Amino acid sequence: MWKANGWVDYEVIDCSRGEKLERWGKYRLIRPDPQIIWDTEKKDAGWKHPNGHYHRNSKGGGEWEFFDLPKQWSIRYKSLTFNLKPFSFKHTGLFPEQAANWDWFSEKIKHAGREIRVLNLFAYTGGATLAAAAAGAAVTHVDASKGMVNWAKENAKSSGLEDAPVRWIVDDCVKFAEREIRREKTYDAIIMDPPSYGRGPKGEIWKIEDNIHGLVKLCCRLLSDDPLFFLINSYTTGLAPSVLSYLLAAEMKQYRGQVRADEVGLPVSSNGLVLPCGASGRWESNA
Repeated sequence: MWKANGWVDYEVIDCSRGEKLERWGKYRLIRPDPQIIWDTEKKDAGWKHPNGHYHRNSKGGGEWEFFDLPKQWSIRYKSLTFNLKPFSFKHTGLFPEQAANWDWFSEKIKHAGREIRVLNLFAYTGGATLAAAAAGAAVTHVDASKGMVNWAKENAKSSGLEDAPVRWIVDDCVKFAEREIRREKTYDAIIMDPPSYGRGPKGEIWKIEDNIHGLVKLCCRLLSDDPLFFLINSYTTGLAPSVLSYLLAAEMKQYRGQVRADEVGLPVSSNGLVLPCGASGRWESNA
């Protein structure tokens, strides 16, 4: 398992009975997680006195309950600063487990010996974008939500990266990739973090099991002659690491490189165990 164990401002304190107790800076949140099927004793006092608690309802939705929590605050990961705002569907604006991938590809970018052009699809609030830019890459950040792209720009400014070579694009990721192919644009690295399910601006339905292979094939047509890496993240239970590995190996066979895939996880400070948080597939050049 790839562990995001470099955090100072974030930790999973404990997890039990479908919920996790987290520390985001100086604030403690309780959020649901369907993978937490164990029923261990909730010993930490933070369970009784959180700053925010997201309650899930029987219909799959839910709502936040706040206790002395600001509308926005920030945390740092190494040189990066992220602005947090709890919003719908339990989210805060950051997936801290992805730091395991940020560290991996940042080292690859830094040691590439050339400028790396990165395409980040479904780029959300810019965690991967900022990590790649801080490592020296030129990044194209694409997300269909204008609000998320603006949030990513705020994070860039807070991280001192407002002048970094980042193109901020509000667009459907598939349509953007198709247009880039027509423009004969190429990239040295691709990052994608597709949702399990979604709808496009014209009602198009995205289901990751049905659409992910086609998107990977499409994006392979955007790769330069000397690609550095291709990263796929998934939070969908059915997309096991071995599935991501197969996808990448099948479509990247023309390039000299290797594929690895594994679960991504966060250390749990109360017991030393690791909370699984989805999976990632990584293709990387042998060069």
